[in-house]
Amino acid sequence: MKKVAVINVIGLSKRVLGEHTPFLSKWAAKKNIANVEPVLPAVTCAVQTTYLTGKWPNEHGIVGNGWFSKEAQEVQFWKQSNQLVQAPNVWDNIRKTNPDFTCANMFWWYNMYSTADYSVTPRPQYRADGQKVPDCYSYPADLRDRLQAELGTFPLFHFWGPKTTIKSSEWIADASKKVHEWHNPDLMLVYLPHLDYVLQKYGHDEKHLPKDLAEIDKVCEDLITYLEAKGVEVSVISEYGITNVERPIHPNRVLRDMGLLGIREENGLELLDAGASKAFAVADHQIAHVYVNDKSQLAAVKKRFEAEAGVALVLDEEGKKKYHLDHERSGDLVLVGDDKSWFTYYFWEDDAKAPDYARMVDIHKKPGYDPAEMLLDPRQKLIIPKIIFKVLKKKLGFRMVMDVIPLDATLVKGSHGAVNLQDEDKAIFISSQKHDANIAPTAIHDLIMNWVLR
Repeated sequence: MKKVAVINVIGLSKRVLGEHTPFLSKWAAKKNIANVEPVLPAVTCAVQTTYLTGKWPNEHGIVGNGWFSKEAQEVQFWKQSNQLVQAPNVWDNIRKTNPDFTCANMFWWYNMYSTADYSVTPRPQYRADGQKVPDCYSYPADLRDRLQAELGTFPLFHFWGPKTTIKSSEWIADASKKVHEWHNPDLMLVYLPHLDYVLQKYGHDEKHLPKDLAEIDKVCEDLITYLEAKGVEVSVISEYGITNVERPIHPNRVLRDMGLLGIREENGLELLDAGASKAFAVADHQIAHVYVNDKSQLAAVKKRFEAEAGVALVLDEEGKKKYHLDHERSGDLVLVGDDKSWFTYYFWEDDAKAPDYARMVDIHKKPGYDPAEMLLDPRQKLIIPKIIFKVLKKKLGFRMVMDVIPLDATLVKGSHGAVNLQDEDKAIFISSQKHDANIAPTAIHDLIMNWVLR
């Protein structure tokens, strides 16, 4: 049985692999490189689960980074329990052949309460006084304590938000080396998110991208060199490429204009009431699930979005089957943006009535994905001193609102999720294995399994 590592470098594509990634380019030149055909939606949770189960979203149930829970009657994003995955993971299937096989999952999603032998994932502490404190979750539980004693606290605010830097990927890579040293797993899955940040904020902007490419290249060089020196066979994969966008689409505002959105007002601010809406949208990068609670409105909603600029596809039941999205968690309709467009969750018409969480990093309250959380509001003067003052208030025990996130969706310059991609923008798989130049995302499961067991 081989010792294998699969390093997931988010946003890596043939378009960005080149002069600014000298190590990865030289390393990849000695390997086989394949384009991975996109999953719909090409977003983190759906893609990772497809890779690890060998099943499509209509089989494993992960139809996006979040969806509308019909039982709870609320939108739920970024849940972490592996019990949400409705198909066996690759490590479960390998164990059927070799019960002694071990797996370490370092930050791939749905990492909690899985059957992996070792796992680490982001998990802040939400304290009673309102503080969100950086931390992570691990199995076994003492693994977190050992890692943070050696490496310091997991840098959560460098993992997501306007403060994102290479530090989070460096920590994950260093933690992966420690886990390998301590436990020597047969399969190690490593998630390095750094390119996700710069590409979504700025797109392929040459003023910003070279620096971040060089940073992730250095992290990969350090980790790959370490693992290969230990006899581990390493492959590199990405989930999606990120393309430049210029048009945000606001499907909930469209539905509000049609009189179908349920809105509540609290303390002078508006909240989306999904359960009370006749129709609403859950936006997730370049796709949006539209849930139509009043089925008499379904045809009208479909027709309206088919006429909306920037919407490339409106998938009904037949369309969802074609793209493997016909699952009970999916919307009644699924919108797919064109190559220059993406979907916001915005539902208010007046920024003065936007909910308080809209101007904050709050991935669980927002009824959709918000890439603007990686940016600071350029309209706020002296924003850095304001942040310093707010942090000081927080440390002194005062409650405060870190309302520094912009409401201008046009600031976002990169996105992903759609399937209408050029080859150079698709996810890639780099390994020593022999495989076709273009492979299905469902094939990754078998490639990993056969690689470990050969």
